[in-house]
Amino acid sequence: MTVESRSDAGGPSGVHDPRRLAWAYLSKVVQGPCPALSRLVEEVGPQEAARAVRERDLSDMLGERTVARAHVDTAADDLELVAGMGGRLVTPDDDEWPQWRLLGFGNLSRSRDEGPPLALWVLGSRPVAELTDRAISIVGTRAASGYGEHVTAEIAGDLAVDGWTIVSGAAFGVDGAAHRAALGVGGLTVAVLACGVDRAYPAGHARLLRQIAQNGAVVSEYAPGTTPAKHRFLARNRLVASLSDGVVVVEAGWRSGARNTVSWARKLGRPVMAVPGPVTSASSTGCNRMIREGEARLVANAGDVVEEAGPIGLRDGPEVVRDLDALSGDALLVYEALPAAGPRGVRDLSELSGVAVEQVRAVLPLLEMEGFVGCDDTGWSRQR
Repeated sequence: MTVESRSDAGGPSGVHDPRRLAWAYLSKVVQGPCPALSRLVEEVGPQEAARAVRERDLSDMLGERTVARAHVDTAADDLELVAGMGGRLVTPDDDEWPQWRLLGFGNLSRSRDEGPPLALWVLGSRPVAELTDRAISIVGTRAASGYGEHVTAEIAGDLAVDGWTIVSGAAFGVDGAAHRAALGVGGLTVAVLACGVDRAYPAGHARLLRQIAQNGAVVSEYAPGTTPAKHRFLARNRLVASLSDGVVVVEAGWRSGARNTVSWARKLGRPVMAVPGPVTSASSTGCNRMIREGEARLVANAGDVVEEAGPIGLRDGPEVVRDLDALSGDALLVYEALPAAGPRGVRDLSELSGVAVEQVRAVLPLLEMEGFVGCDDTGWSRQR
């Protein structure tokens, strides 16, 4: 399947589409998550938001965040550059926008770094929503051992053969092994970058990134020309976690960056899994610790991963008693609005809980993912 984007109306790159130009401009201005700007776009649309940024017609907080690059408008050049590479800008206007994958951000505090991406720059012809509909993220140390690379290849390859998309960050070590394993079996894989898609990072993976774009997608929330930086890797990790059904850590040291991805997965309601390693291996101390402290479930193969993160019908094992202490905010209000027995519709739940209909719709899939609720033709109900 190939992508049909709204940019087609304005030419292959969308450079004559004012709305898409506005998205591209805003993406360059904020360079990463900006919940305040995302809310402004939701309220007034991208074109009016772009005008407000250019003319400094903003709140103090949003003005401070955008002032440094408000004068930089390379939107047309950026769109043309990425189109020339076989890519495009994907926005919430587009059918391929992975909207349901990003619903979890609506339940976070929406501090400076806890928002959804404003837009996504993508290399590759497959729709992003389709690629991430059934996906597993695999992450780990850059200094992977032979054991780590072997286990990564086994798990990623077996999942890819079964139709799962492998999501990772294109780094050396575990990330690269996961991407290569998926490609090696003819599967799909997505690389999420902490820089513009016009930059091969790391440079040693330039060829790998080209192969990924041909067989999946290379994705970034950063506009072309954006260079890698530590804070961008940390922000990138939230997308790696959000664009999948669960996160697997194969090898991670005591202070590994993979722990940041795990933290995002837990915030977003994604299952976290870890592969145990030798107690004598420094590369496995993080995984062993996460398993010991209950941050991650132990997995040894693709079958274990599917049991933890796959569709409910594929999971085996004893019934799990859900801890309601894990619920807070709107999620708890919506859950408590459900009767002890029988279903309720979204509008009824909104009235009973006092939570807006739109937010009820965002919360319910997260509750379902955690096993608190179920859904059928009659509505939503508690899971015993």
